[in-house]
Amino acid sequence: MVTNAPHTPQRPPAVILAGGRSSRMGRPKAALVLDGRTMLDYIIERLAPQVGSIALNLNADPGIDLPQGLPVLTDMVPGYFGPLAGILTAMRHAAEVAPHAAHVLTVPTDTPFFPDDLVGRFSSAPDLEGKIVVAYSGGEMHPLFALWPVAIADDLEAWIRTDTKLRVRAFIARHPSAAVDFPMIATKAGPLDPFFNINTPEELQQAEAWAQRLKDRKP
Repeated sequence: MVTNAPHTPQRPPAVILAGGRSSRMGRPKAALVLDGRTMLDYIIERLAPQVGSIALNLNADPGIDLPQGLPVLTDMVPGYFGPLAGILTAMRHAAEVAPHAAHVLTVPTDTPFFPDDLVGRFSSAPDLEGKIVVAYSGGEMHPLFALWPVAIADDLEAWIRTDTKLRVRAFIARHPSAAVDFPMIATKAGPLDPFFNINTPEELQQAEAWAQRLKDRKP
């Protein structure tokens, strides 16, 4: 069931980014099965307690039944301009469904172990107003895990229509931002990056093994 809680700074609207071509995987990532569930269901289950609402940015049929009540958003700028087009779509959607929300959260659909306190730690960053809040781990930026100020949507749309490289990091560099660092997850097999993402069939196998190890950690 898709969450629909009040939109507050601690529970922003969220959009799952699943609009890419998934060329390395060879099939839509939202439909991948991890630990007996589709990747999309896995992501929603982790995300729902943290946000006010969830929508899905999707540009092609994933070949699975989508959860009832889940809004599906195609890119507002057609032509596969990459994740920035999905982020812009998220901003425009948030302005409609949560007009008082200053930020919208994005998460990708291929990173199943992201922190269950992602939004809480984002919201605790100082001086949030007007800033892009971005996740880091192990010294690496994870630019699709971010709180985006809805007010910069027009600038992003202009960037998409005029910039040739369309790099998410370059767009972030144009604006004030805050970095929030997340620790590795301790397991018996060693540390797991909470932002481990799945791009290939081999990485899906690795994720399955990590999912089992995380289950073994539970009392």
